[in-house]
Amino acid sequence: MLKIFSTQISGLFKKMIENEAFEMEDAGRLLAQAVVGDGSVFIHGFGEMQGVTAEALHGEEPFPKAKSYDLSETISKEDRFLIFSRHSDDSKALMLAKQLKEKDIPFVAVSTSVSSEEDSLLELADVHIDLRIQRGLIPDETGNRYGFPTLLTALFAYHGIKFTLEEIIKEYEDEE
Repeated sequence: MLKIFSTQISGLFKKMIENEAFEMEDAGRLLAQAVVGDGSVFIHGFGEMQGVTAEALHGEEPFPKAKSYDLSETISKEDRFLIFSRHSDDSKALMLAKQLKEKDIPFVAVSTSVSSEEDSLLELADVHIDLRIQRGLIPDETGNRYGFPTLLTALFAYHGIKFTLEEIIKEYEDEE
């Protein structure tokens, strides 16, 4: 099973590189505005995606100028947000996204796009990165699938955004 899972996750990462590379670059640029300026990057994960927030704040290489977001936080126009949720129609993520839109705060959303959505992170976010996990990766004997690695895939996207952001910051500092 582990070999099947490994092959499937490798293919999923490859698809993300092929199809989401421009979005990861745009995300890095958007978040760099806060990092090189006077803002903060608020990172918020819903459900299991809180693991991305933990990595960004407490990992070996923390995300530059990152803060955890809670409702008591005061945010400004210089701030940027990075939101992670399992699906693009998550009600709590949508509530935060709508609040950010009302306050004209740019944000990046990372989630699996759910088809036929009118109200979604895909539509509200300035940049959306699709995790592309529509079903489990491993088939069982009865035709069902299991192994739904949303957090693992979100961490892959997170690192792609972070590496891009760090390249942008380095270029900015070299120009000064």
